[in-house]
Amino acid sequence: MSTVPENAPNHCPGTGSEDAGKASACAGCPNQNICASGVATGPDPAIELIKSRLSNVKHKILVLSGKGGVGKSTVTSLLGHMLAKQNPNMNVGILDADICGPSQPRVLGVRGELVHNSGSGWSPVYVTDNLSLMSIGFLLGSPDDAVIWRGPKKNGMIKQFLSEVDWGDLDYLLIDTPPGTSDEHLSLVQYLAEGARCVVVSTPQELALLDVRKELAFCRKVGLPVLGVVENMALFVCPNCQAQSEIFPASTGGSSQMCSELGVPLLGALPLEPLLARAADRGEDFIAARPTSPAVTALTDIVKKITASCES
Repeated sequence: MSTVPENAPNHCPGTGSEDAGKASACAGCPNQNICASGVATGPDPAIELIKSRLSNVKHKILVLSGKGGVGKSTVTSLLGHMLAKQNPNMNVGILDADICGPSQPRVLGVRGELVHNSGSGWSPVYVTDNLSLMSIGFLLGSPDDAVIWRGPKKNGMIKQFLSEVDWGDLDYLLIDTPPGTSDEHLSLVQYLAEGARCVVVSTPQELALLDVRKELAFCRKVGLPVLGVVENMALFVCPNCQAQSEIFPASTGGSSQMCSELGVPLLGALPLEPLLARAADRGEDFIAARPTSPAVTALTDIVKKITASCES
């Protein structure tokens, strides 16, 4: 009997089919090698291992976009810092799942740190007492090293991160993803199986919204609940006079109009602040440096909505 695993890619032939692991729809699927071997009887056994490893993680949130350059990594780092600051007793982890473009070590100011391996697995790098990070950037010989891997190897790395990192007890695990709706995203959804939700990041212009709509369609197809959309770089805020300008014109109504059309919550809009961009480049904590800035004010409201949705 041909069994189609839950959250399988579109047109999956099923584990019992003669085409299992060989069809074009199987390319990049984390179960491909198992299915092709002819011994597959169900989902990848790693799913149960990952479920056990992450059993102490209360909330798993993927940060998605579909479009590159919208500030997904910056938004992830800001969410992590804000969640950790709002409650010192809350533990927050960030997994940098962008295998080919890991930027979290730099954004969070822990570039050059080493990951320690013990009997309990890899220990994440601590940014603050209650904010930790795991990234392939810690495993490279040099920050300039390129990761030139095909899909199956990237999927294997994601599986390793999910199954071998010893996060301890976490209230929130934020997963920074690469652009698109391909291998890494399918792997994360399949391995996390259930309990994961997502935040989608966009910018106001139609060029970005085109790809974000595809990301939202991906979430619907794989059954990934969407907490809401964050519109990044909504307005430019002059650091001198605080005047606001529209750098990326919302010619079609921006994220607000898109969310209204698709029935998705709009969590809020983050302004484009030059000092925030500089802080990300330098690995500085922007929230601590400028707690009254327009971006931090907007971020506070966004995080409140996310935590309220997660706890409800």
